[in-house]
Amino acid sequence: MILGIETSCDETAAAVVTHDGEIRASVVASQAELHARFGGVVPEVASRRHLELVSPVIQDALERAGTSLDGIDIVAVTVGPGLIGALLVGVAAAKALAWSRRLPLAAVDHLHGHVASLYLQPLDLEPPFTCLLASGGHTLLLDVGGRSWADVTVLGRTLDDAAGEAFDKGARLLGLPYPGGAEVDRLAATGDPDAFVFPVARVPGLDFSFSGLKTALLYAVRGLSPAELESRRADLAAGYQRAIVRALVARIESAAGGRLAIVGGVAANSELRRALPDAVAAPLPLCTDNAAMIASAARYVAPLAYPDFLALDAYASAS
Repeated sequence: MILGIETSCDETAAAVVTHDGEIRASVVASQAELHARFGGVVPEVASRRHLELVSPVIQDALERAGTSLDGIDIVAVTVGPGLIGALLVGVAAAKALAWSRRLPLAAVDHLHGHVASLYLQPLDLEPPFTCLLASGGHTLLLDVGGRSWADVTVLGRTLDDAAGEAFDKGARLLGLPYPGGAEVDRLAATGDPDAFVFPVARVPGLDFSFSGLKTALLYAVRGLSPAELESRRADLAAGYQRAIVRALVARIESAAGGRLAIVGGVAANSELRRALPDAVAAPLPLCTDNAAMIASAARYVAPLAYPDFLALDAYASAS
């Protein structure tokens, strides 16, 4: 079995997955409440919390899977992109475990992990397909030709804010708590999306842009009195969410020549799922950061042998 470890941002996660993609256990310890007071993730706070949680979360995952380190034959860990301090906690933990048992270590790209969430049972999606990956600071349109990350081609990417960032920043403008995406989705369900019509940026090719949308929401909020903002907040959320979803749907439908798939935290958005009824969506528990997807991706990565992985480093950016 594969032990996966994920600490790229504000979720400390561990999972045990078999080599044929069965999830034996998946444990995620979220730090959302810890960072809510700041309105977003504080990297140093996240790193220190990972230090406290990583060992008990790994132990919990092993216990839930009904196994121990004796039953693990590969350790997998996210090496980037993400918050560098947070990543280093997971990488150090993975190195220590792999070294202590003389196990190979699979270094996994976080974005590959999101796509690999589609390869877990019972979904087990077979490429090729066109995939929208919208997670945190990343919004990518991908041509997935195979299960290795080397077989994935980027068709389009965001030129400024990612969709997840647009949701979080929009939530802040609306006075909603962190994490913003879920709060906007919840509030939008009670609003009228036609009451406020926000612009959808049109950029060349298959790239995305959301910075102008955020500015449009800012001016809409400023144009309302406090009482009007309170009464129209749900309508603003609904219109803002509709504009983000329209931009995402337009791009993936323009690129698609066959099957569609959506992954990442934004793939949990209820309106996006309704707008793409024929798309294969990652199961809700696997949309946000988790270690099962990292263990899944490890099945298509050449692992580093003992002790070569001791030189492994993390990286903050995908580029």
